[in-house]
Amino acid sequence: MSSEPRGRPRASSREVLAEAACELFLEQGYAATSVSDITRRTGVSRSSFFNYFLSKADVLWGGFDERVRELATRLASPDPPGDIEGEIRAALATMADGFAPDSLALALMNARQMGLDDDLEREASVRQSRIARLVADRMRAAGVDDLRAAVLGSAYGGAVMAAVEEWARQGPGRTVLREVLESALAVMDFRAQ
Repeated sequence: MSSEPRGRPRASSREVLAEAACELFLEQGYAATSVSDITRRTGVSRSSFFNYFLSKADVLWGGFDERVRELATRLASPDPPGDIEGEIRAALATMADGFAPDSLALALMNARQMGLDDDLEREASVRQSRIARLVADRMRAAGVDDLRAAVLGSAYGGAVMAAVEEWARQGPGRTVLREVLESALAVMDFRAQ
């Protein structure tokens, strides 16, 4: 007889912590929830929490931030010279591939109930700026003039964040983020050349 456990496998501690955090954000609000509340709910130590997350905000943004870091790596290792905007769009599409519903999507859908409106807006702006800078830097490296690179970088960063918010509004899991992002990027095709 096998000694392996049967049934559903245990979720990772990271998932358990994120789930507990989101429950608490819904119950008592984001600002009123401390890391200690989260660790008490899950029965783990504060040091265990910080093994998985840098901060309470990282519970929401950690997965997305990892994708931004991967985007940075992709854009720092450019393909041979060619269609710079095509390269950027492909990198952004890859960033959106396989994006699954997570604590960020839950927070976007329940921002008001969690008391997160201002925090999400501030944190989203930080991510939008990071993406804008990465894209603008890649464009500059490809010879695009500074102003055009900055404006297009901002537009691409805005398209990504608008797509993530729309994806969450439509119900994550009902739509695919990559498809929503492609629709957002298509809006940019109408800009003046």
